Amino acid sequence: MPAETPALSERAQLLLKTLVERYIVEGQPVGSRALSKYSGLDLSPASIRNVMADLEETGFIASPHTSAGRVPTARGYRFFVDTLLTVKPLATVEISQLEGQLHAENTQKLVASASQLLSDLTHFAGVVMTPRRSAGFRHIEFLRLSDTRILLILVTPERDVQNRILFTEKSYSPSELTEAANILNQHYAGLTFEEIRRRIRAELKQLTEDMSRLMTAALEAGSRAASESAEEVVISGESNLLDSQDLSANMANLRKLFELFDRKTGLLQILDVSSRAQGVQIFIGGESGVAPLDECSVITAPYKVDGQVVGTVGVIGPTRMAYERVIPIVDITAKLLSSLFTQR
Repeated sequence: MPAETPALSERAQLLLKTLVERYIVEGQPVGSRALSKYSGLDLSPASIRNVMADLEETGFIASPHTSAGRVPTARGYRFFVDTLLTVKPLATVEISQLEGQLHAENTQKLVASASQLLSDLTHFAGVVMTPRRSAGFRHIEFLRLSDTRILLILVTPERDVQNRILFTEKSYSPSELTEAANILNQHYAGLTFEEIRRRIRAELKQLTEDMSRLMTAALEAGSRAASESAEEVVISGESNLLDSQDLSANMANLRKLFELFDRKTGLLQILDVSSRAQGVQIFIGGESGVAPLDECSVITAPYKVDGQVVGTVGVIGPTRMAYERVIPIVDITAKLLSSLFTQR
């Protein structure tokens, strides 16, 4: 994105807005006759051509060799999105329908449901970064399975339940297991496993060696459970991009895009950057810094659990997309996901 954007007259802005909107709808270079018709300006074709020449010189539009019309550049789309776009809020009925289509049985199903929903509504690729697991717990329980086997039930801060079996040398009674769980829940819930380990060493010297061993085993198992993340990014509807004339015209680039979806590393970088920003972020063309996305736009928004950002949702499609519709869909999906995760 350029550091400095030249000032545009009101007339130039209106013509650029009209050109972008017509190109998004029709997918064809826009000529001066169409601009005269749809802009509502009482200008001669020569005056419109002069404005178009200025917009082309400043890099907002380009002229394909095969046509007398013009198309927006990435810079033109950026100015359009930042300055000229009027986003259409979703109707209450549409928001209710969205909410009804998101399912919250568990984290993975909810993430997959959100990704599919974004794809279905926009006809592009929907991407959702799964919640980053906190390296701690919300609640712990121990259940005796046999003399040397204990079931560790760990509820994460995101309210997911993780079960791990602990193998012990000593046989613990139900009351000992309850005591150990109570100590951990009352004094250490919400801390990271590393913080708990440090504090237990310093604060609980009065614990018996057996009890200390049990707690240490539980913390190690919990720490491993937190690091064993499920799939980090869920993508739905990649095949929709095959229907985009803008993208399918260059099969070499499209192949690189699908390789990006397969590897997911570059996507994670963008989604991670987006998770540290406020609200909806829009990357147009090369702004993402990921080469396979140079012909695409990526629209993202972070979602939260209990006020803390834990992941990102987004849509990937061609730069020629209906931004006024896609932006609120991404925004509302992120907010609904935040609400559903927080309610769980």
